[in-house]
Amino acid sequence: MAALDTVSIAILLGSLLVMAGILSSLLALRFGAPLLLVFLLVGVLAGENGPGGVRFDDVGVAYTVGSVALALILFDGGLRSRFASIRSVLAPSVMLATVGVLVTTLLTAPAAKFLLGIGWIEALLLGSVVASTDAAAVFFLLSAGGLRLRPRVRATLEVESGTNDPFAIFLALLLVEILSVGGQSWSHAAVTLIRDAALGTVIGYAGGRAITFVLNRVDLPQGLHAPFVAISALVVFAFGNTVHASGFLAVYIAGLVVGNRQIRAQNSVVVFLDAITWLAQIVMFVLLGLLVWPGRLGENIIGAIGVALVLMLIARPAAVFLCLWPFNFQWREKLFISWVGLRGAVAIFLASIPLLVGLPGASMYFDVAFVVVVSSLLIQGWTVALSARKLDMSFNRVDPLPRRVELDLPGQMSREIVGYPVPANSPFLKRGLIPNWARPTLVIRKEEILTPFEAAPVREGDYVYLLAPPEKAQALDRFFMVTPPPRVPDPEMLGDFFVPGEATLGALADIYGLQVAADHADVSLATFFTEQLGRPAKAGDIVALGTIALLAQKVKDGQVTTVGLQLDEPEAPATMSGRAKAVIQKLRKKLAR
Repeated sequence: MAALDTVSIAILLGSLLVMAGILSSLLALRFGAPLLLVFLLVGVLAGENGPGGVRFDDVGVAYTVGSVALALILFDGGLRSRFASIRSVLAPSVMLATVGVLVTTLLTAPAAKFLLGIGWIEALLLGSVVASTDAAAVFFLLSAGGLRLRPRVRATLEVESGTNDPFAIFLALLLVEILSVGGQSWSHAAVTLIRDAALGTVIGYAGGRAITFVLNRVDLPQGLHAPFVAISALVVFAFGNTVHASGFLAVYIAGLVVGNRQIRAQNSVVVFLDAITWLAQIVMFVLLGLLVWPGRLGENIIGAIGVALVLMLIARPAAVFLCLWPFNFQWREKLFISWVGLRGAVAIFLASIPLLVGLPGASMYFDVAFVVVVSSLLIQGWTVALSARKLDMSFNRVDPLPRRVELDLPGQMSREIVGYPVPANSPFLKRGLIPNWARPTLVIRKEEILTPFEAAPVREGDYVYLLAPPEKAQALDRFFMVTPPPRVPDPEMLGDFFVPGEATLGALADIYGLQVAADHADVSLATFFTEQLGRPAKAGDIVALGTIALLAQKVKDGQVTTVGLQLDEPEAPATMSGRAKAVIQKLRKKLAR
């Protein structure tokens, strides 16, 4: 009976720790604290040297849980990425994820060697442990701060975060192998890296196609689609590692393939993975926190802080500026990408590998990595939103996202039902705006179900349900947001929405159902203005894009930085060119006043 009681107590303590992590996220959201730091501190406080007094030193369990958690996180990251948004930043992101990680490692190693008094191979191992970034923490902080990053910067960080972990893990495992058994040549290591990456890519692509095929062709019981996808992601990850490929790269590629194809129960899969990924992160961070011995951190605290400063102020910026130099990034963009290279779960996870294999002085890697992560989250984490504003890399999200309901339709995958409450000042209510690929199907008013014809006109407080492609459902949010007038003298003149000049024609066309030539899909609005005008843009310039009139609202050095969108009224002329001309004439009359 004593053994059963021990198991029950362990389950109780584990559940309470996870619950504490979940509830602590509310404080993080309120005060803008880095969520990863909160979860780590929950584990530290619950540990043997903390008030909780829980004894946990099973590195194997922590490593296993961390592997599963990182696999799910990478799969979820790939699932949410769209080829259309990452295609234009693929080259710079991959450079950051490979050459950037290597440069960061090489520049951090000398600081680690001289500040901590270790050998070169040990210093390189420590550099590789802390070389990868944790973009999940960055985007949480930006979201909590009410900010939206510029599209190219955000896409670059997203792709980098999904692809730099596999390279950092490979580099760390290689150096651990050299320290453990020796005899590994760097040329052989390079060949191994290329082989593992290529094989991981093939396994990931094949795994993603297999997941999609089974999900769409096999009639699984209701509710098992999402668990099947999550378990399949772990199968791809484990199989990749078993055949000595990059399992982490394989699982990210698999997520990318699944996320960019039509699948059954797409909304259920995304919601389930969102929840299980959060849970996996919380469990992993709490367990890693339990492994920390606060009393032991003092042995290397000065050297660890020095390594953290070198990493933040020298190694990461040098790697970013070097890797992005060929890709025409502005200096402010490079500076911001340098600063938001937060260190997180992967660093502490990799630092547990020397403990797991029993390297001499293995605790040093773990303690230094922990100090580096905490320093990064405290210094960079709390200044992410501030740096985004100062460097003009973000836009204030003054319009809260609406509550969206998504319902799968059995028997087909090309459409789902998307529902919204209709707020008072939304574009849908004010002007009846809706993209042509979304079709209203029913309206609920005071618990009464009505057809769109019976409900016309739609009123404030109604609930509108539309048929829309699953991959475009999120784009409907902007039509049901509460949109207060912009702080400009004539809000009507500037139209209904504002978008950055870096937004592409393809992205705009996708939302509004416009026709854009394939070779123009990646052209930015700023470039489109210059092409159409034949000269540098000026504030107030207007060009047409199908049924939309584009107004240069803010211009810097002849380049449009903010574009106001004016959409045509529903009762406008029927022809596309006629509608665009009518809108432009109306805008010009207002400008002439």
